[in-house]
Amino acid sequence: MSVVDRVHGGYVHRRRVRVLADELAVLPGRGARLLDVGCGDGLLAREIKQRRPDVDVQGIDVLARPGAHIPVGPFDGRRIPCEDRAFDMVLMVDVLHHTDDPMVLLREASRVARAGVLLKDHTNDTPFSGRILRFMDRVGNERHGVNLVYNYWSTARWRTAFVELGFEAAIWNTRPALYPWPASWVFGSGLHFIAKLTRRAPS
Repeated sequence: MSVVDRVHGGYVHRRRVRVLADELAVLPGRGARLLDVGCGDGLLAREIKQRRPDVDVQGIDVLARPGAHIPVGPFDGRRIPCEDRAFDMVLMVDVLHHTDDPMVLLREASRVARAGVLLKDHTNDTPFSGRILRFMDRVGNERHGVNLVYNYWSTARWRTAFVELGFEAAIWNTRPALYPWPASWVFGSGLHFIAKLTRRAPS
């Protein structure tokens, strides 16, 4: 294992999970059933559950990692193996940019979620952001065999997708404190978002 892998796995990953768990755990309603799509090693789902014992968190992933922190069900990467409105909310953390067409999974999340969708992903709004995001993806995911598609959307593209699916961003947080300074200056600002999507009221 390289020095970069050791640093990322031993420090960056743990901090990221802690920050995301703090940010995401407050978003589901009381007693919500939450499906974590692309849950990876299940650590984030476990941390959310520890902060919110009233929330039922289940996970699915295309890659079953040995020693996952929660039971992880199988998933083909396109169709969520659940009935319509089976969960209150669907959670996808850094999943959609690994797909050829994020709209496929967003539609599936809309089908399965009764109340809304929780997202953590990236925004690609500057000439340099794509290069930084590619580097981050390789360091964080290549060793796990994760599909690296580098399909990063701009903020405008995300907003268009939400409208198309009948969602609105009730929460749009572009500054989650995932990295300490000075790393946050390069890898943080303007590259990440956390969103809580709720269904738009009929006009």
